Amino acid sequence: MTQPTTAGTDWTDPTCPVARTLDMVGDRWSLLIVRDAMDGARAFGDFQQATGIARNILTDRLRRLVQRGIIERKPAPSGRRHIYTLTPAGRDLFTVVVALRQWGERHTFMPTEERSVLVDEYGLPIPELQPKSSTGRPVNPETTSVQRNR
Repeated sequence: MTQPTTAGTDWTDPTCPVARTLDMVGDRWSLLIVRDAMDGARAFGDFQQATGIARNILTDRLRRLVQRGIIERKPAPSGRRHIYTLTPAGRDLFTVVVALRQWGERHTFMPTEERSVLVDEYGLPIPELQPKSSTGRPVNPETTSVQRNR
C-alpha cells in the first residue's frame, strides 16, 4: 500500500488518527473537491463550477491534495491541461464522505426540505452507515474507547 505524502505536515495531535486526517483533508474546500472527484469531476473547471470556489483557493487546495497523496494530477489527453483523479487514499475517503452526507441528512435539513440522495446502482438510497464491533454488534461512544499504543 502506498503511503500518502506527509512531508512538511505539522500534526495537530501526532498520535490521533482523527487529528491527522483533519490536518490532511479537514477544511471545507478540500472535502468538497474530494466529493466532486468522486462524482466525476476531473478538470479544474469541473471543480470550480461544482463548488463555486475562487480560482486561487482551488489551485491551492488541489496542490495540497496532490502533495498529500489524495489526488493525482496528470496531463489531459489533449496535453494542454491537467486532469485530477483520486488516488487509492482519496478513494478510501468515500466512507467519510458518505458518513458526513448521512449526518447532514439527519441534522441539517427540515423533514420536508428538498435534498440530494446518494443511491446505489439500483437507484436505491444507501443504507445508514453503522460502526460495528468485532462481533458485528452496533457500537457507539458509550461502548467504545480509545486505546493509546505506547
